[in-house]
Amino acid sequence: MTRLIEILISIAIVFALFVIVGIFLPSSRHLSESVQTNRRPAIAYDLLNNTRRFTDWNPILLHDPAAKIQASGKDEGVGAKVSYQSSVRGVGDGSWTIAESEPNKRVLYAIETESPGNNKRSEFTLQPVGRGGRNTQITQTYDVEYGFNPIARYAGLYVSTSVGEDIKLGLGRLVNSLSSVPNIDYSQLPKEYQAPLPSLGQRPAETLLTVGAVVPIDRDKIKGQMNSNLEWIRKVIASNGLEQAGPVRIITNEQGSANYSFDVAVPVKKAGASEKIEGISTAGTPVKVAYNDASKVVGTTFKGDMGNLQRLRDAVRAWSLTHGYATLDRPYEIWTGGIDAGFTDQGQFTIQWAVK
Repeated sequence: MTRLIEILISIAIVFALFVIVGIFLPSSRHLSESVQTNRRPAIAYDLLNNTRRFTDWNPILLHDPAAKIQASGKDEGVGAKVSYQSSVRGVGDGSWTIAESEPNKRVLYAIETESPGNNKRSEFTLQPVGRGGRNTQITQTYDVEYGFNPIARYAGLYVSTSVGEDIKLGLGRLVNSLSSVPNIDYSQLPKEYQAPLPSLGQRPAETLLTVGAVVPIDRDKIKGQMNSNLEWIRKVIASNGLEQAGPVRIITNEQGSANYSFDVAVPVKKAGASEKIEGISTAGTPVKVAYNDASKVVGTTFKGDMGNLQRLRDAVRAWSLTHGYATLDRPYEIWTGGIDAGFTDQGQFTIQWAVK
């Protein structure tokens, strides 16, 4: 009996020490890690401020490739949420929800996990650094509160090795994801080109008549070839009883230092026919028939000289990638002001790139 009492007393002492020590442990934890990228804050912000790119930087799928990921709410901004379910120990079920965001400066995620603690949150702050602010320092913090729960406070002793390592891993993946985005600050399009920020739109299914060309980088030769190709297309339109369904467009294949490879294209329609017009005769001409399925497109508009279009194409692609849309096929411009005007500062263009 005495032996049993001694054991119970020992257990009580150990428990009391456990509680006392736990009470004096920190009631919250704060972690912080930083990396640098040569992409501008707007690019990093847009990639972090939407759920479509979440698994590209968050390491959840590295721990469990079979985890079930589901987005809900909005796609981006405050309220956008990603939930996950995993049977892997240490991952479990949880969610990340954008709770606050400040354009080009910070994004705050509220986190729910099965691990001890409350009010879990992770904030990304973006700070221009380097010469002329060319680079961006991305700092990710993690905060959690344990209150008066001694068991939770003990769990906090391991946060730096569990969550801390995930932060380092995630920041590394984030930098890699950013490196795939063209290094152009598209947030400056309104200022530099008086062009609106790229946006998502819808393109209907359509039939196109096209003529390709590879021309030396000489503006007069390029303009002459574009007009020549357009004449071939007009002849096919007339001989097949078709109608032009929109302005001429230029589809870029490759623009190098010596040559410019492109297709001149015109959408066409025919009374009583659907978007896909069959039986068009192009015999004796270089004209080809192409079909575009209905698709999402990202685009912007621009007024000015066609020499600026390459940078605007890059801006459209950069915006697409940061917002979680993969570009498809080739970029193109709808020359709403006509070909000749496009070689002056009076050119009018709609730049588009199909995405999924």
